[in-house]
Amino acid sequence: MNFIDEVLIEVSAGKGGDGCMSFKRAKNLPRGGPDGGDGGDGGNIIIRANERLNTLYDFKFKKNFTAKNGSKGQSKKKAGSNGKDLVLEVPCGTIIYDNYIKEELIDLRHHLDEIKVVSGGRGGKGNSRYKSSRNRSPRRTTDGIKGEKRFLKMELRVLADVGLLGKPNAGKSSLVKAVSSATPKVANYEFTTLRPSLGVVKFSNYFNFVISDIPGLIPGASQGIGLGLDFLKHLSRTKVILLVVDIYDKTSGGVIEEIEDLLKELKEFDKKLLGRVGWLVLNKIDLVGKDEKKKLRYDLESHFRNLMKVYFISATLKDGTKQLTKDLGYFLEDMNETN
Repeated sequence: MNFIDEVLIEVSAGKGGDGCMSFKRAKNLPRGGPDGGDGGDGGNIIIRANERLNTLYDFKFKKNFTAKNGSKGQSKKKAGSNGKDLVLEVPCGTIIYDNYIKEELIDLRHHLDEIKVVSGGRGGKGNSRYKSSRNRSPRRTTDGIKGEKRFLKMELRVLADVGLLGKPNAGKSSLVKAVSSATPKVANYEFTTLRPSLGVVKFSNYFNFVISDIPGLIPGASQGIGLGLDFLKHLSRTKVILLVVDIYDKTSGGVIEEIEDLLKELKEFDKKLLGRVGWLVLNKIDLVGKDEKKKLRYDLESHFRNLMKVYFISATLKDGTKQLTKDLGYFLEDMNETN
């Protein structure tokens, strides 16, 4: 199934049922009065978060949703039945916007969080409602009211504790695979990752955390070039951002330049996210000599000072990944206790 994280839809609540015009007729009631019942209310539309879903794919082709109308009132003062509510289920982490006024309505972060986005119309009144001492045979009814209509934008932002950011082929998917039970697609060409891949890292018996790789950035991603703009927004949910850099066949200057490029794109997209960057993961250490590693560490620490923690790993061989996940686990545990 394709990963769809942004859709536009139109939702229309049900119309209220019309009031009924009716008069009681019976042998023992030659002057029987009005007995028309009220119409039923139209159905509402509710959007609800479901933890079992992970994409907005169901809304890719169907864009219009309408709740059931209320039924017309009946004789003997019987009210029409209310229209059934329509419930649309979306993944946790979906933000609902009113697309007409460009306003956020709700952020459905948790399982079963919900919002009534449009209300059904009220049912009309039957003629029995208008009986009075002056008018014993009213021939007046009201029609049901139309339900509300809205144009909505739904935007899914992945819920992950740790986000991996890097250029194509940096090894982000391999790292997710190395530290969790997830099996993302891994290959040696650009944009293998066309959707964020989530993996659950089992840190201890009582604490797990979620790690996600974000599709590779290229220069200009924050302005919409490549795939970056579509997925940078998913980093807004993360507590920690790891910069992942492939160091094979690169000089210290080349690695530093790549790191600065990533920080630049992140800053241009949302400078607040820079505060979550504190971890630098240098991948493919198995292809680099000890002297190169030593020089690279010195150059990075000299250039960035104490800006970031530096980890040398080989995601393919799982070399260094255990220490990385251990430190991340302790860091996130402390963060949860603080908050």
